[in-house]
Amino acid sequence: MKKIIETIKNIYRIEDLRYKLAITFWMLLIYRVGTYVTLPGVDPNMLEGSAKQASGGIFGLINMFAGGAFARGSIFALGIMPYISASIVVQLLTMAVPSFQKMQKEGEDGRRKINQITRYLTIAITAVQSVGFLINLKSENAAAIISNTHPELVSDFFFMLTSIIILTASTMFVLWLGERITDKGIGNGVSLIIMIGIIARLPFALKDEFNFKLSESGGGLVIFLVELAALFAVIMGVIMLVQGTRKIPVQYAKRIVGNRQYGGVRQYIPLKVNAAGVMPIIFAQALMFIPSTIAQFFPNYETMQGIMATFINPASFGYNMTFALLIIVFTYFYTAIAVNPNQIADDMKRNGGFIPGVKPGKATANFIDNVMSRITLPGAIFLAVVAILPSLAGILNINSQFAQFYGGTSLLILVGVVLDTLQQIESHLLMRHYDGLMKSGRIKGRTAVGAA
Repeated sequence: MKKIIETIKNIYRIEDLRYKLAITFWMLLIYRVGTYVTLPGVDPNMLEGSAKQASGGIFGLINMFAGGAFARGSIFALGIMPYISASIVVQLLTMAVPSFQKMQKEGEDGRRKINQITRYLTIAITAVQSVGFLINLKSENAAAIISNTHPELVSDFFFMLTSIIILTASTMFVLWLGERITDKGIGNGVSLIIMIGIIARLPFALKDEFNFKLSESGGGLVIFLVELAALFAVIMGVIMLVQGTRKIPVQYAKRIVGNRQYGGVRQYIPLKVNAAGVMPIIFAQALMFIPSTIAQFFPNYETMQGIMATFINPASFGYNMTFALLIIVFTYFYTAIAVNPNQIADDMKRNGGFIPGVKPGKATANFIDNVMSRITLPGAIFLAVVAILPSLAGILNINSQFAQFYGGTSLLILVGVVLDTLQQIESHLLMRHYDGLMKSGRIKGRTAVGAA
């Protein structure tokens, strides 16, 4: 406790760090206030349909990333999701399209062009998603839309037009807040905005779970304490997974692919145990939402009671097994796209780096490819286990809202962003010769360090 107090004092003594933290706090506060500002022409007291939708499925995922703004019909209802979608598309284009690859190699000017394309694509995606959000809002909450209840006051066309403009402008404003946090604040602006939306739900989920456990059918206080201990254990495991993205010693890599003769110099290669991050879970979730979406159009169809029912129920064995296998497949797929052994080998050769006992060039690329294939497997399996933990927690009679914090995308993002933020603060403290936040003086975030 004494060390924590002393660290806080050290943070306050550093004027630049104090300013960055203050900017970050106020920007996040503005975002959180905005999530409670309802769209003009929408009655927030009549949004029961959206609240029900946001309890699960793809709408629940959107609501989680938007910090509850989706269920509240807020001007920030789409949150930062359109930008994430645009970033994924541009990232895939950068890996597959030669013109984008050329821009990526042009240095700062190329990155500026890619960022500009990403913003334009974000506007287009937001406009399309705004139309879908408004159509869904009108169908689920007809009584909450003023153009439905009082068409003599506001026409449906005017409501749709103004709402699309507001939602698009609001998403770009959220993106601007994230960029300001990155430039003027502590960094990781977009990630912090997502994290603050996720963590804002934790106190309410914790309260609901506590009240449920104290009820007659809940199990009592002891069960609640056991759940907290299990959550702590899961968080520690996820921290190990996130920290597994650090650089890997060549010696360890050689033990993975087999013994070879190498020198005693300790070198590193820029490989990651979990190079794909949370992307495999997001891709797999998108596919797993397809059966439930189809089922909404055929509620009485006989096949919905058979095989399809297995893939609609998140608590079923078939659903979780398929989900886990998809995550493993997508982990290898995304890693193969994100990690280019030939480029790494060329960069090492160009910068004078080498792997002892391995010839530069093609042999080094093959060696890195073999290492990457083998170290990806445990990371993929662990990622799959973390992804299905919320479903397992639900089976064990844990409240659905609280169960989301036992794994999945929410916990991975939460842990990763917290570690990165602590690493940023740690760097400021160590640069000014203050003790860091940990005894070791080092917090390992998600950022990998390349080989010299």
